[in-house]
Amino acid sequence: MYHSRRKFIHHAGKLVIGAGILGSLPLELIAAQRRYISPNDRIGVGVIGCNGMGFSDLQSFLKNSACFCAALCDVDSNVLNRRKLDLEKAGLTAPKLYKNYQDLLADQAVDIVIIGTPDHWHCLQFLDALSAGKDVYIEKPIGNSIAEIRAMELASARSGRVVQVGQWQRSLPHLEDAHQYMRSGKLGRIRTVKAWAYIDWVSAVPKAPDGPVPAGVDYDLWLGPAPKRPFNPNRFHFNFRWYWDYAGGLMTDWGVHLIDTVLQFMEPEMPQSIMASGGKMAFLNDAQETPDTLTAVYNFRDFNLIWEHTLGIGIGNFNRPQGVAFLGENGTMVISRADWEVIPHHKNIEAVPSQKSQGASGLDLHVQNFLEAVAVKEPEAAKASIGIGARVGIVSQMGNIAYRSGQALHWDAEKGKFKEKEANGYLRREYYNGYKLLSEK
Repeated sequence: MYHSRRKFIHHAGKLVIGAGILGSLPLELIAAQRRYISPNDRIGVGVIGCNGMGFSDLQSFLKNSACFCAALCDVDSNVLNRRKLDLEKAGLTAPKLYKNYQDLLADQAVDIVIIGTPDHWHCLQFLDALSAGKDVYIEKPIGNSIAEIRAMELASARSGRVVQVGQWQRSLPHLEDAHQYMRSGKLGRIRTVKAWAYIDWVSAVPKAPDGPVPAGVDYDLWLGPAPKRPFNPNRFHFNFRWYWDYAGGLMTDWGVHLIDTVLQFMEPEMPQSIMASGGKMAFLNDAQETPDTLTAVYNFRDFNLIWEHTLGIGIGNFNRPQGVAFLGENGTMVISRADWEVIPHHKNIEAVPSQKSQGASGLDLHVQNFLEAVAVKEPEAAKASIGIGARVGIVSQMGNIAYRSGQALHWDAEKGKFKEKEANGYLRREYYNGYKLLSEK
């Protein structure tokens, strides 16, 4: 029965996804290409946090005709009403609207939950979604601390639910081709890997005074387990990611994507040591807390990983704004979301010219993979399962901890903590406002 269900989901999404090969589709075009599906075969999707990526994820789900938007949840009623209007204008079913995510989880019409909230809310909402019996598509990074990530991985294993982390580069066909080339051994022994994100489309965040909470916003619910602070527009919506209370800056925003490719291709054990250096070097006096410029060096047993990120500069290594380079003894493989190529070092290896990304978007393919895993109830069929998201989430957190502690750190894999006592204070984030992590209850 499950395999026939998987076949049904595959074919229900094939027409609409195929139409999106050249890029994202407006909602109106998605709606126009959806096919009629019997109510008995429909999959209700609920979105928690629908201002940014949560709504982008939903649009990919709606490219599969079996999916419909059953509910939207956001602490900002302005966002809720705008998203509902977006769906109605496209001729799609109007969803139920919730301000408190617990009410959405109690909705029996919701089968799958998309978590697109700021990072500091991911863990609690994920744990509650699993407890409510939902399959979960969660935006990266999965958690905001190593302790949260461990709790999420454990709860997921116990639940048996299907989880997909939004590390959608795992579903890009050209990266799968590059992975096959890596396995051929032609590059020779790899001793150094570089991963980087150079972001010039994010500008400085000018300092702004605290002010009144905007009408329609439940600010206490937005803060949740984060420290109680006066409302400041700089910390709200997109810019939350530049503040330690809620996120980890570019290291956890982009690092989880690119470092994940390193872990996928190299399959290493956890790093033995980590050191990091950086700071506010692009926008010296703006309001951001997290470093806009950072270099982190991870020593794995067989190779070093060098991570670089910076704001205000748009071109990085190998003339690419973001990417991963595997430096082998025979040649270097350079990978980005757009392409991959091989640059030879010796005559005994041939150059591979740029192999461009082709086909449907990585996000669309990632969502389709998740739906097929849900159909057969196989958590490990998800290409970015909870274990994959947890592993790269922890490694990215390590880089931030090395930076914030100002120390060269050494990881004790057996004990699951650093050998440096001071750094272990960063393994867990304190919860406020009466919230507790499940393992603390």
